[in-house]
Amino acid sequence: MKDEFSRFHPTINFIYFAAVITFSTIYMNPILLSISFISGLIYSIYLDGRKSFRFNLLTILPISIFAALVNIAFNHNGMTILCYLPTGNPVTLESIIYGICAAVLLSNIIIWFFCFSRIITSDKFIYLFGKIIPSLSLVLSMIIRFIPLFKHQYQAVSTAQKTLTYNNKNNKITSKIKHSLNIFSIMLTWSLENSIITADSMNSRGYGLKGRTAFSNYKFYFRDGIVLIIMAALIITLIFLTYGGYADIAFYPFYELNITGIGIVGYIIYAGLCILPMIINITEDMKWNYFRSKI
Repeated sequence: MKDEFSRFHPTINFIYFAAVITFSTIYMNPILLSISFISGLIYSIYLDGRKSFRFNLLTILPISIFAALVNIAFNHNGMTILCYLPTGNPVTLESIIYGICAAVLLSNIIIWFFCFSRIITSDKFIYLFGKIIPSLSLVLSMIIRFIPLFKHQYQAVSTAQKTLTYNNKNNKITSKIKHSLNIFSIMLTWSLENSIITADSMNSRGYGLKGRTAFSNYKFYFRDGIVLIIMAALIITLIFLTYGGYADIAFYPFYELNITGIGIVGYIIYAGLCILPMIINITEDMKWNYFRSKI
C-alpha cells in the first residue's frame, strides 16, 4: 500500500478514525458534511483508485438517493411549501435540505468505514485490543480478514461452477437458481470449515491465555508523537467548539445556517483533521520526488 499514514503506529490510526467517524455521525451542518464527504472521498480514491470510485458510485450513491427520497416522502415538517404530493402531503424546502444532509451523513459514515477497513488491518486490531478484550478482538479481526477472503473464494467458486456445470447460454430461471444454490452451499461449507480451522489454530497457539505474549512489529516513533499531539489539539478544540455551538443548525420550522467567525475557525480546524492523512501522504510524496531528483 502506498499510503504513508497506514505506516504510522496503530494507535494513531485508530484514534484518527474514531474521531473522524464520531464527528461525522454528530454533525448535520451542511458545510461540515461537505468537508467530511470531500475529504473521505479523496482519501478513499487515493487508497483504492478506481475500485473505490466504482464502490462510491454503485453503492453509496443509490443508498444516499434512496435515503433522501424516503425523508422527503415521509417528513413534511417545515414552513416553506414547494408543492404537494398526490397524497395531499406537502413537500417542503426544509425536508428536502434535511433529507440531503441525512443522505450525505450516511455516505460519510460508509466512506470513512471503507477507509478504516483499508488502514486498520486484522493484525493492528489484535495489537490494539488483544490484551484488553482478546475474544472480541479475535472475532472482529476474523471478520475483517474474512470479508476479502470470502469475496476471493466466491469469485473462484463462481468461475469454477460456470466452467463445469453452468451453461451461459441457458437463461432458464431454474438453471440460474440451481447455479446460485450450488454456490451458496459451497460457500457455506467453506465458511464453516474455515472458521473451525482458524479457531483450532488460535486455540492450539494458546491465544487468550494469561501471560501469553504476542509478536508485534509496531514501534512508537518521534513522528507518531508529533502527529498524536496535532490530532489531540484538533480534536480537543473541536470538542470545545462543538459544545460552544459552532456547528448548530436549524432545519425546522425554517432552515437557518448562521456563519460566524468562530464557526469559520471550526470549519478550518475540522477540514485540517479530515485531510490530515492526505497532508501526510502528499508531504511524503514530495520528499520522495525531491530525493529522487537529487540522485
